[in-house]
Amino acid sequence: MPAPPPPAPPVPPGRVTAVPPPPSVTVEPLPAPGGKADPLFSQQPVPAPAPTDPAIAALPPAAPPLPPQFPPSVSRQLDKDEVRAALLVPLSGSYAPWGQALSNAAQLALFEVADAKLNLIPLDTRGTPEGAAEAARQALTQGADIILGPLFSPEVKAAGPIAREQRVPMIAFTTDRSAAGQGVYALGFLPDSQVSRVIGHARTQGKERFALLARSDEYGRSVAESFRAAVAAQGGKVAKVEFYDPSAADLTAVVKRFTEVESRTRGRPKDARAAKDLPPVPPPPFDAVMIPDDGTRLRQVASLISYYEVDPADVRFLGTMLWDDPRLASEPALQGGWFAAPPVAAHQDFEARYGRAFGPLPARVGNLASIAYDATALVGALTRQNLDFSDATLTNAGGFAGIDGLFRLRPDGTNERGLAVREVARGGAKEIGPAPTSFFMPGQ
Repeated sequence: MPAPPPPAPPVPPGRVTAVPPPPSVTVEPLPAPGGKADPLFSQQPVPAPAPTDPAIAALPPAAPPLPPQFPPSVSRQLDKDEVRAALLVPLSGSYAPWGQALSNAAQLALFEVADAKLNLIPLDTRGTPEGAAEAARQALTQGADIILGPLFSPEVKAAGPIAREQRVPMIAFTTDRSAAGQGVYALGFLPDSQVSRVIGHARTQGKERFALLARSDEYGRSVAESFRAAVAAQGGKVAKVEFYDPSAADLTAVVKRFTEVESRTRGRPKDARAAKDLPPVPPPPFDAVMIPDDGTRLRQVASLISYYEVDPADVRFLGTMLWDDPRLASEPALQGGWFAAPPVAAHQDFEARYGRAFGPLPARVGNLASIAYDATALVGALTRQNLDFSDATLTNAGGFAGIDGLFRLRPDGTNERGLAVREVARGGAKEIGPAPTSFFMPGQ
């Protein structure tokens, strides 16, 4: 087993430096201001538990992660010989393949990060609120110290109050922030961090006036809320926010109104040859536009915006993680567009390790599986140091470095992530802005 790196040097007051993980380590809490590495843990590896799954047993041992680092005021000892973590996922029903993949990822984390003290208890939610509530009761009956999952928002809303009543924390895999709070944490990829990261990058590139054209559903309105907050926080101007019906077959009228093409081209001849000697069409009232959608509808909206006199060479197109789709490379209007996403390298390494143990991940499950891995690895890392699962511990301000980059849980139950910025290109998306290595800025 490779030796972990030596402890980091002391951090000067007022500054925090992230501790880099060893090559095969995938979850590692980062120190809060003034934190120091514990030489005992940084020099002595903790053995992995005996694996229960033959596929996992075939994997080479992973290097031990660096221990969590917490301010002394929030470090509490969990003085137990066994720690029980219940994993609530759909192991039957329509989403059973997804649930099995999440369970596999959690087992992988158990093998790579935890010690024999942690006992993972998979429980079937059947993918329904009723099943999730029943699984939560089973978890409490079996003495769970913490609950990981469930996956879907209705499940979390059904199971969360049951866990909350018994003061057992829950790290759910949902992206619905309304399901979080009071001991229930949403570890899914929320819009806030995605929108803030790409808006921040656009501001550094000189973009000032931002527009949003989003679908009129819960996701679109959630992005709009994050969009308004991010633009204001980063000194930009919200030029306009509009919505469209995601079930509409024709979005022409919506896009024409959004681009203000009629007022910008009023009085100009419709024949392009007759207009070629005229001055250029005035630009739209924005120099960056966010379209938080995916698939065919995204390509349709982007193409229409470009058609109605919005030049992607002048107006930067922005997106969310929904843009992490190689098919977008074929849409000319989206070439050069920016979106926030987790850093690629660690996730690819995770998928390779998963594949060696269990075979390829099912389609559309990669980011879900990594969330299950990170949640289990977080619990494993805390358990190895006998730290509890109190709000103060779980919301450590330094955060944790996981498969998908930095993340930290907030007291309101939401999460914050350190994401990279990627650019749509004909040969595939490329990373143009690295993910941060710490939540603390120099001098903060």
